[in-house]
Amino acid sequence: MRKKLLIFLFGMLSIFISFAQDTVVKGSVLDGTSGDPIPDVTITIEETTQSTTTDAKGEFQFKTIIPLGEQILKVEKIGYKTKRYPIVVNKGKTVDISGITLDYDQSDKKDLFIISISDDNLNSEDDGLTDNVSGLLQASRDVYLNAAAFDFSATFFRPRGLDNANGKVLINGIEMNKQFNGRPQWGNWGGLNDVQRNQEFTMGSTANDYTFGDLAGTNNIVMRASKYSEGGRFSYASSNRSYTDRVMASYSSGLLKGGWAYTILASRRSGEEGFVDGSLYDSNSFFAAVEKQINDKHSLNFTAIYAQNRRGRSTAITQEVFDIKGNTYNPFWGAQAGEIRNSRTRDILEPILMLNHYWDISSKTQLNTNLAYQFGKIGNTRIDNGGTRLSNFNGQPSYIGGARNPDPAYYQNLPSYQLRFDNLTSYNYQQAYLAEQSFRNDGQLDWTALYGANTRLRSNGTRLGNSTYAIQEDRNDDKQISINTIFDTDLTDRIRLNASLRFRKLKSENFAMLKDLLGGTGFLDVDFFAEELGPNSTLGLEDIAQSDRNNPNRIVQEGDRYKYNYDINANVFTGFAQLQFKYNKIDFYVGAHISQTNYQRNGLYENGNFIGSGPEGSFGKSDKLNFTNYGVKAGGTYKITGRHLIDLNASYFTKAPTIRNSFSNARQNNKIVSGLDSEQIQAIDLSYIFRSPIVKARLTGFYSGFENGTDIGFYYTEDLAGLGLDTGDAFVQEVMTNIEIRNLGAELGIEAQVTPTIKLKAAASAGQYIYNNNPNLYLSSDDFQAELRFGDGSTKIKNLHVAGGPEIAYQLGFEYRDPDYWWIGATSNFFSNAYLDVSNLSRSANFSTDYDGQPIADYDPEIAKTLLKQEQFDNYMLVNIVGGKSWKIDDYFVGFFATINNVFDKTYKTGGFEQSRLATYDRVLEDETRDTGEVFGSRYFFGFGTTYYLNFYVRF
Repeated sequence: MRKKLLIFLFGMLSIFISFAQDTVVKGSVLDGTSGDPIPDVTITIEETTQSTTTDAKGEFQFKTIIPLGEQILKVEKIGYKTKRYPIVVNKGKTVDISGITLDYDQSDKKDLFIISISDDNLNSEDDGLTDNVSGLLQASRDVYLNAAAFDFSATFFRPRGLDNANGKVLINGIEMNKQFNGRPQWGNWGGLNDVQRNQEFTMGSTANDYTFGDLAGTNNIVMRASKYSEGGRFSYASSNRSYTDRVMASYSSGLLKGGWAYTILASRRSGEEGFVDGSLYDSNSFFAAVEKQINDKHSLNFTAIYAQNRRGRSTAITQEVFDIKGNTYNPFWGAQAGEIRNSRTRDILEPILMLNHYWDISSKTQLNTNLAYQFGKIGNTRIDNGGTRLSNFNGQPSYIGGARNPDPAYYQNLPSYQLRFDNLTSYNYQQAYLAEQSFRNDGQLDWTALYGANTRLRSNGTRLGNSTYAIQEDRNDDKQISINTIFDTDLTDRIRLNASLRFRKLKSENFAMLKDLLGGTGFLDVDFFAEELGPNSTLGLEDIAQSDRNNPNRIVQEGDRYKYNYDINANVFTGFAQLQFKYNKIDFYVGAHISQTNYQRNGLYENGNFIGSGPEGSFGKSDKLNFTNYGVKAGGTYKITGRHLIDLNASYFTKAPTIRNSFSNARQNNKIVSGLDSEQIQAIDLSYIFRSPIVKARLTGFYSGFENGTDIGFYYTEDLAGLGLDTGDAFVQEVMTNIEIRNLGAELGIEAQVTPTIKLKAAASAGQYIYNNNPNLYLSSDDFQAELRFGDGSTKIKNLHVAGGPEIAYQLGFEYRDPDYWWIGATSNFFSNAYLDVSNLSRSANFSTDYDGQPIADYDPEIAKTLLKQEQFDNYMLVNIVGGKSWKIDDYFVGFFATINNVFDKTYKTGGFEQSRLATYDRVLEDETRDTGEVFGSRYFFGFGTTYYLNFYVRF
């Protein structure tokens, strides 16, 4: 019986395969203006899930079983008008519709989407803002993804509670996420809008042809010369967001005789300041891609990216500062010789060189091999106010100097600091008024005073000594080689195999560089804040204070390395395989990957606080970290009918900790985080999808769980219990391990083409993103030798919300597209359930413990509960408007489009954090209940007010 059943099944399979081979739908697509073939055009059989894309010659052919009878082919590509072609499919016959033409979409709305991604969401972390994943999302037919990418992103909304470290960005199949923090560095390809139009986005952990992916999705940017249509484009943009002006020009040759193709681009973005005061923008970007199609099977493509980006940074401010100065205030800048100068700039220059080989082994099998080399720097500047000079008193060395924090928003400069006393006098109120007026009328960095402090003269007219103030640049100079090979084959008409092997090798140089002496003659490379270790220590202050004991008391000049200097070497090897199955009623996939990751620190300075080499020292190599990780995923789409579909995806994988979270304080020592291990992630999502000629909708429920996570924070605190009255303050590294997070929610997108010119749309996301346990917490510092733990060694944050944008977002909007090539759209966007990032130290046993290690007297659990309640931000609504117009003049397309965001200038908080400077019950109670305001209140990030973006372009 079993033998007969197998014979029957194999017979049926052979009939199906024969049927698929005999019935064929094929054709080609050409540019309606030039007649050139158009690659990567999507061809879909409507009312089914069957689709394919054109190759480099503009040709396509369906390889699956074709439904018989009358069908509609939908032909579409970003930048072109979509067309629909009726066909009749007969059994065993070939339908050949070669010569389909597509015309440019003169409304050019897709240009807006691409620009919004790469500019508005560029380097969100540069301003210290909450990281978001919107940059992964591209112009999509999914209305929810469009809302998340272009409207919700202004609030740093994170789809499904995931940030951009949970997604993958690839260029030509090569991963771009940084090994240091797992995030893509958007500035590495910023300003290249015109060459980022060919993007392949897969949502969540769904099947991807290149990589295993991640929960927030995978976006592959195709920068292959032959994939760009022939023509050029020039554009000018004006904005008041990040930059004020942008000029961009690009040209693509298309596929030339002899098999050559090339694309070039140059752009400049600039601005003395954006919406936030003093936030300069200076960026130049260049791109070139050259491809040679050697023959019908082999093609070589070379891509070069140069994207220099320098930006002035801003920071979170307290409510007190906001009330006085508003949401455009930035304390990091001041006027120097009449020009705006920001003390904190971020400078990125990491060119990318890439060579890609494409091999069509057969009509069903392709092999793509890629080699990339990335090098350059990321630098962040700040004021170093620890400059000193070495003196000798009674034979004992001593360091004289150091200075108060020059930040104009420093807490001692604000009115609340003058009103912190219990019994206030008229003098206190007078000082508070003077402080308020001084801050309101100026409140900016005093460059003249900094230079003056460095150029003071003795009575005999000679310089007083070394610089007290200097500009320090924290540098990461990376060199990374990436190699991968990607295999793709159709095993049968129904089964497709994807596989890849990847290797990345990184050498990262990390150091502080003396950027500017601010008029001084030199800077003494010691730690002015270093303290004696105690009577039992054999080391004196002169030893402990050294940044490098091998070069003691060194005077550094501009361009010299100082303070810290170490290398990180990292290697990652990954293997990936995936099978995709396509049938009439169900499509499904299964995939798996395995990886090996290793890190090692190599200290080039011997720090005085951590002398010697080895795992506890600072000089030489640390222990080598090794992580073996794996993952599995599966999912499928059940086609109830052509209009109703059910989609399910599930995954489980482990992920190595990032370099950032592997060493407790890599700038000073080799110490590895205690209890470090790989993170464990599991996720599932279920969607109902409806598609008709008028209405498209998707409703998705999702769950993701994270276990064994690690996070490190750095801050100064005054309240460390058990260390004694005079030793409770320190600059610390806060290490949290065993972090568990649970993300749960639903998302909805729906649009209706109610008339040929009017489209209505709605989107919504509702979630809950909380800590699911009480993680382990310990502190490390150069002010105490052992790891410092409190109580049971945990922080009580279970059921508190993970900060990072609103958990609930709704949108209602419309679009009107006139036949005369002008269009307008508007959306109203409502946001709620956004939360402040809490102080983990305040939720440990440190909060209830006095400086002597005993419980705090008069501790009231109910009052403590009120003090530690997580702050929820107010709800708010933002209205955005977008529109444009285009013309065809001979062979030129001319047009413009504009956006106005936050039309009604709504003020809102996008994020923030509690300060941990005060972290015990009595100190926090005193500060929070003071009638005259908190001295160390929470710090907030505020969203932009009304902003605009205006773009003019010419395409030919």
